[in-house]
Amino acid sequence: MNATAPVSTSAPVVSGPDRDALVQYLIRLGDDALILSHRLAEWCAKAPELEEDLALTNIALDLVGQTRSFYTYAGELEGKGRTEDDIAFLREERDYRNVLLVEQPNEDFAHAMARQFLFDAMSLPFFEALSNSKDPTVAGIAQKAVKEVRYHLRHAAEWVIRLGDGTEESHRRMQAAIDELWPYTGELFAMDDIDRRMVALGIGVDLESLREPWSRTVDEVLSEATLTRPADGWMQSGGRSGRHSEYMGYILAELQYMQRAYPNMKW
Repeated sequence: MNATAPVSTSAPVVSGPDRDALVQYLIRLGDDALILSHRLAEWCAKAPELEEDLALTNIALDLVGQTRSFYTYAGELEGKGRTEDDIAFLREERDYRNVLLVEQPNEDFAHAMARQFLFDAMSLPFFEALSNSKDPTVAGIAQKAVKEVRYHLRHAAEWVIRLGDGTEESHRRMQAAIDELWPYTGELFAMDDIDRRMVALGIGVDLESLREPWSRTVDEVLSEATLTRPADGWMQSGGRSGRHSEYMGYILAELQYMQRAYPNMKW
């Protein structure tokens, strides 16, 4: 995997069951970044213009860097000898805990940008809050991610506005993308026992507290894009517990192929 993952230089702030919960917390954050980076990488040589081809590849690489940081620290805390590559490539589908939104397919460019925007509008306030984590390694990862995600959000928002307030066809496609992906946004703010434990320890983020800034950003961008915000209703969920959409298996078949076909291969 690319980019350099930081190595923890300080003792972890938790032990026992709390350390196990932190490992799972880190892995799920890494899973979000890994699967979204893979979706963006699928645009390589397929984006609508060369500049965008490069932009999406760079955003994907930023996400790979975040993945490495979270997985590396999780492996250190776990103490079972698992590397970032082991965690990324040698798990079964039900062991991945990413939110469902990031695994949704690239039906068209509007879907890719809508997915990125809806996720980044949550990721920016999330990493801003995580930068205050009592775990210094987690805080360090988050502080670096804030700088990256701020650009990711601006980039995606500009495309949502450009397509939404563009031609009749681009407006139709972007509205369709927002409508289709909206039911996956509720899971971004769903709290489970791991989230609550991390909040209680001062390590993680209260996801419910992010709903208002996310909603404000979404409303501002959709308004400028002349798009209609979908009505809230029943929301998809299950990714955090390992229940994925039908697309996840195809992602892993491609993502894991080289490692499964040639175990422990070195470049």
